[in-house]
Amino acid sequence: MILYPAIDLKDGNCVRLLRGEMSAATVFGDDPAAQAAKFEAAGCEWLHLVDLNGAFAGQPVNAAAVEAILNRIRVPAQLGGGIRDMATIEMWLSKGLARVILGTVAVENPALVREAARAFPGHVAVGIDARKGRVATKGWAEETDVLATDLARQFEDAGVAALIYTDIDRDGAMQGPNIEATEALARAVTIPVIASGGVSRMADLFALRDTGVIAGAISGRALYDGAIDLTEALAALRG
Repeated sequence: MILYPAIDLKDGNCVRLLRGEMSAATVFGDDPAAQAAKFEAAGCEWLHLVDLNGAFAGQPVNAAAVEAILNRIRVPAQLGGGIRDMATIEMWLSKGLARVILGTVAVENPALVREAARAFPGHVAVGIDARKGRVATKGWAEETDVLATDLARQFEDAGVAALIYTDIDRDGAMQGPNIEATEALARAVTIPVIASGGVSRMADLFALRDTGVIAGAISGRALYDGAIDLTEALAALRG
């Protein structure tokens, strides 16, 4: 199972939100590229980036910070937030991003996800953010009646590289991930599923890994707070 350190970007800074609330942002640093370099030095295989402002604006807002990260690191990175058309997808992939994450547009324009996955095989993921099993969009500000599992199954034959499943109520709360829901989603589809939201200790990583069906886990606040030592976690997961 791959551990993805998270860098969430708000106003050019590294932050973590509590349950997706922009007003509940904790700033962990003002140099995202330096933070990315630290994660890379610790041995991570991937980075997970989120343009939080972009998710609300519907277009890239923290592009300068993302580009600075991409210019600083050699490991692949995936990015979500404000990516809602082919031009933006093409732009990010041309700048060296390894994978774009399509969230809001996966609900509102699933045909675009299919088109992008065909055009850029292996480089398109779908972000599924849910509260109590129902998908939320536009930076988690709008809730829909779409069930997370139903959305995932729509893309079963689309060729997407991964599904990033976030339980919004767990995100940034340091209360553990929703292992049951994430495992259920992973068993419902053949697309690799990456868990996000609430990973706060080593035991959470082991529990996700031990399901045998979850391909990756994203952690942010626990790494910044020191609750998880990244080097130790990576070694333990590889071992």
